[in-house]
Amino acid sequence: MNEGLMNRVHVVLPTGFLNPNFNKLPMPAVVGGNTEVSQRLTDTLLKALSLSACSQGTMNNFLFGNDRFGFYETICGGTGAGKGFKGADAIHSHMTNTRITDPEILELRYPVRLNRFEVRKNSGGKGKWRGGNGVIREITFKEDVEVNILSQHRKEKPYGLAGGQPGKRGKQTLIIKNKREIKLKGMDSVQVKSGDTVIIQTPGGGGYGK
Repeated sequence: MNEGLMNRVHVVLPTGFLNPNFNKLPMPAVVGGNTEVSQRLTDTLLKALSLSACSQGTMNNFLFGNDRFGFYETICGGTGAGKGFKGADAIHSHMTNTRITDPEILELRYPVRLNRFEVRKNSGGKGKWRGGNGVIREITFKEDVEVNILSQHRKEKPYGLAGGQPGKRGKQTLIIKNKREIKLKGMDSVQVKSGDTVIIQTPGGGGYGK
């Protein structure tokens, strides 16, 4: 369906991270190429061609487990708005071949309790057409586990376009038993005790137009 799509596109890209010298050893490593690097490329092209504002720009990779089991999921967020359309709430964008586990299955098969999974209201950027909202996902662990997070748009906001405002950055918090909150980084690994809770708030999409 897309044959010839790039025929009129000429990309000028100096040698570097996105255009490595493949004749030079050792070869550069790619981490999260399918889930994260592809998001950066997509958002860059959409901005260069002024097609739409930035989406959440990440798959919010969330992993936890111990010597007995392992679990991995990606978490949805908001998409960017464009001329004539709003962004979508709580949905994957640019890499969509994934579904999140149903709460009943998650709690049946793993030692966790899903406290919240809801739309993160007002996280999409304002504009003539508003960006889509991200989500809030809150999980309490019933067993000691290691938690890993690989995500983006924790420092930079998803850009708005044509005068639209950016979406909110994502963030994640560990709440330990004594209710003390610990802010986790966008790429982080932490040992979590039984009774601790992790809250992940995914980015919203950028708005379009004033």
